[in-house]
Formats: sequence, structure tokens, C-alpha cells
Amino acid sequence: MAIKKQKELDIEEKSPENRILSFPDEVLERVLVFVKTHKDRSAVSLVCRDWYNAERWSRTHVFIGNCYSVSPEMVARRFPNIRSVTLKGKPRFSDFNLVPPNWGSDIHPWLVVFASAYPFLEELRLKRMTVTDESLDFLARSFPEFKALSLVSCDGFSTDGLASITTYCRNLTELDIQESGIEDLGGSWLNFPESFTSLEALNFANLHSEVNFDALERLVARCKSLKVLKVNKHVMLEQLRRLLVRAPQLTELGTGPFSQDHKLRSHIDLESAFSNCKNLNTLSGLWEVSSMYLPALFPACTNLTFLNLSYTALQSAELAKLLQKCPLLRRLWVLDTVEDKGLEAVASSCHLLQELRVFPADPFEQEVIMEGGGNGVTESGFVAVSEGCPNLHYVLYFCHQMTNAAVATVVRNCPNFTHFRLCIMDMRRPDYLTNEPMDEAFGAVVKTCSKLRRLAVSGLLTDRAFEYIGTYAKNLETLSVAFAGSSDRGMQCVLEGCPKLRKLEIRDCPFGNAALLSGLERYESMRSLWMSACNLTMNGCQLLARKMPRLNVEVIKEDESDDMHAEKVYVYRSVAGPRRDAPPFVLTL
Repeated sequence: MAIKKQKELDIEEKSPENRILSFPDEVLERVLVFVKTHKDRSAVSLVCRDWYNAERWSRTHVFIGNCYSVSPEMVARRFPNIRSVTLKGKPRFSDFNLVPPNWGSDIHPWLVVFASAYPFLEELRLKRMTVTDESLDFLARSFPEFKALSLVSCDGFSTDGLASITTYCRNLTELDIQESGIEDLGGSWLNFPESFTSLEALNFANLHSEVNFDALERLVARCKSLKVLKVNKHVMLEQLRRLLVRAPQLTELGTGPFSQDHKLRSHIDLESAFSNCKNLNTLSGLWEVSSMYLPALFPACTNLTFLNLSYTALQSAELAKLLQKCPLLRRLWVLDTVEDKGLEAVASSCHLLQELRVFPADPFEQEVIMEGGGNGVTESGFVAVSEGCPNLHYVLYFCHQMTNAAVATVVRNCPNFTHFRLCIMDMRRPDYLTNEPMDEAFGAVVKTCSKLRRLAVSGLLTDRAFEYIGTYAKNLETLSVAFAGSSDRGMQCVLEGCPKLRKLEIRDCPFGNAALLSGLERYESMRSLWMSACNLTMNGCQLLARKMPRLNVEVIKEDESDDMHAEKVYVYRSVAGPRRDAPPFVLTL
């Protein structure tokens, strides 16, 4: 057993009392099998020396929320039997182009260490990491038992790198490419051997070029355990029908465009293919939906729990017809083209809904929505959903206008929010009816929603809003702030009052050195702090670095002529010390 092996390697003197209190190895090993989450595993390791060692030897999966918080060598020394790794790289604000290219987070040094320490590695899940074709080729050739690769919001690689994975990973069960900056060199990457049959999940929805459809069709036909298939917009309706005929066992499907295809012989054939997919619970894709073909989906909607329409500019009438066929829906993502009438349809049809995300069809649109203007969603749709969906606990809502009263109504109707992300796209916009700041709206959120873990604030906000957050948001873990606040006091209230805060993301706010330095006692218990376009100076950042030597304080200097201001600051705890791969524009203080 792993723990017995550990005992041989970690011999230490024990008092009679310790021997009496120790669990037998077999009991402890059986208990740890049921401890799954990384938070719980970490807590177990803190109980005592025996439990630390038992957890160390029995852990097979490790989650690392910041690739610079620890070195790969440290991970390998601590956990000798890892089979699965989840690793995150760049700060989240890199999604908004706030992190310059070539900033770092290269996966290759990790792979080199893993090849020596974990030749039995089976699974790698990366987010916001830089992954080159060379790294993918190294991965494919170094781990003979490798099974699952997920690349979310990664960059640096091309379809040639994917070709290495499909060629050499003979036991692959999952290949998942989501929202990644991939150089698309064509469809020849889909070159799985003809004897290959183990695939269970394939997602290439964000690739831009055509794939070899004949190879894809043969692959789908061979892989009888395939449950997840998400294709790109070059897979047309007739091709989709053929894939569904060969894989009726799918549980998750991402389609191509759902519009006219002259090769499709009959709507009935497409509807028949969908009706045979009895186990489908997730549906996405649906680019360019035509109302003519939408009814073909209806037979497959009965058991849907997740419907992702975030690439589909559906109108309210089309959405209403579709949602009437989805009685079990728990998660819904839509574009704001559905307008308030579409959200009213959500309220009337989706009473079990738990998560709603409304994205802007045009994120750069600055036009203010006027009442009755018919452009996007407003507070009216938000309130309607809260009245019809009492189980709602996760919301991401992009809009141009909002009121304090509407938000208060929403949280009163749905007091169990754990994630509340309201993005008023017009910067510093007040309550459009009263012209008052939006302070009371977010005050209502944190007062009412005691389980709140993630909050994103927007609109015109004074320090009053942050006083509310510091006073009431005792379970808050992640806070995102943009274009808000009056003074340093706002940030100080958050740092002083939110004991569980782990990530604080701030941009374009008036917070300066005093606000930054008010968190000296908090930063080591947090994962990271990001501040950009605030009122920070190099002197303030240097003072933080001197007072907290165990933190990495990094300043991104894109303007070499300005030696005084710190435009972008990234602070994070690390047991590995300053990183060794920082580019010239990243100053580690």
C-alpha cells in the first residue's frame, strides 16, 4: 500500500501517546479515498505529521491556482504519485487584453519536471497558460499513459501541436480546446490512428478552419464511449446529422451553424437524428440559427440541463419557443439580443434555473438603452427572471442601465446567490431613474446574500458601496472592481472586512498607495491582487515588497519613460520566490 511504503520512507520516533492516537494505515488510506476536493485534501494534511504523510502519498490530483506560486520541483517533492494536474497561469484580466504578450506562464518547465517525476501522468488541465507546439509534442511523447488534455484560454500553439497529441497519445479519452488563441493551420490534425477507439470527449469548437470530415465521422463511429462532441462552425447540418446517427449516446453536443444546408435532404431526417439522442443534457454552438431549422432541436430538449446560446443571436420569440421544450434547464447562457421579452420567457419556462449568464452581442457598444428602445436587456428582464426562477444562485448580467430598486428586488427574490456579477457597460453610470450612485444596489446584495462568494461591481459607486461589502460580505472570496470608488477608503474597507477574500481584481479606480499598504496583513492569505490604471507609485510598491518579502510584487512597465507610476501591479504569494522567466517589462520588486 502507498501509506505503508510511506512509513518505510518517513520513519520517526513516536511517543506512546501518539501511537495510541494514530489511525491504522489501512483505515486512514480508506478514509482519504473519499476526500476529493483540493481544499479538503489540504486541510487533511494539516492535522498531524501522520496525516500529512498519508495525504502526500495518496494524492493523485493537484490543483495549482497560480503557476508562479510554487515551482514544479516543489510539487514533485511533495506529491510523488500525481496522475492529474490542473494549472492556471496568467491573471484573469488577461482575458481583457490587460496582460501584454509574452508575459510568461510557459508550461514547458513543468512538463520537463513531470516527465521525470510523473512518467505515469494521465491528465493535464491548463487555463491561461502559454503552450507551444514543441511542448505539446514533448507531452505526447513523454507520457505513454496520457489520457486527457484540456486547454482553456491558452495561447502559443497551433493545430500542428494538436496533431502530435492525436498521433502519439494512444490512450486519449479527452481533447478539449476552449477559447484558446490557436494558430489554425488546417484540418489534418485530426489524424487519430484507425485502431483508436478510446475517445470520450472532443471539443474543437473554436477552431476556424474545416476539419477532415471523413476522418471525424470515422472517429465518431469507432468511439462507442464518446459522450461529449463539440464541433466548429464548418460542420454543416447534414454532416451534423450523420454524426448524430453514429453517436446517439452523446450527453453533450456543440453544433455548427444551424442554418440552411442544401445537402440536408429533409428537416425530418435531422429531427429524427436528434430524437434518438435520449441522453443529451448539454447543448451549445448553434451559430447562425435559422427559425426554419430550430424545431429539429425540440425532441432533444426534454432532458437538457445546460443550454449555451452565447454564440447565437436569438430573438425573443425564437428563445421562447425553444425554452418551452426545456423543462429541466438549470443553466442558461444567452446574448442580450433576446431582450427583456426573452428573459420573461426564461421566467415563465425555466423554474428550475440556477445559473444565468447574459453576454453582450456587441461588447463595444456604448449606446445607452432607453426605455422601450429595444436594444439589449434592462433591469426589467433581470427582475422578471428573479420572480420566475427562485433557485437562481449564479448570475452574470451585462446591461447598459440598472436601478438600485431592481437589484434589491432581484436579491430579495433570490437570496441564495453565491455568484453575483453585474456589469453595467456604461462606465460610472448611476441609477438611471434617480441619478443616485449604485451603492444601495450592491449593499442589498451583500446584506441579503450571506452565501456570496464572488462579486463583480459596476456603475457609479462611492466608498459607501465598499463599506457595505466590508461589513456584510463575510464569505466573499473573489471581488472584481472597475471604474468605481471615491478614495483609498473603499479598498481599505474590503481588505479589513472580508476575512475569506482570496482574489481581488481592480482596474481604473482611484485607489493609491495607502489602499495598497492597508492590506499588509491580508495578502499572504490571498491568492493574488491585481491593480491596473489606479493611483499607485513605484515607491508604494517597493515599500510593500520590503515589508512583505514572501510576496512577489510585480510591476508591468510598458511605458519606460515613466519611472514614477506603477501602471499594472500583480501581487501574489509564492513559496518559490521571484520567478526566473520574467520578461524585461516585468519588474519584480
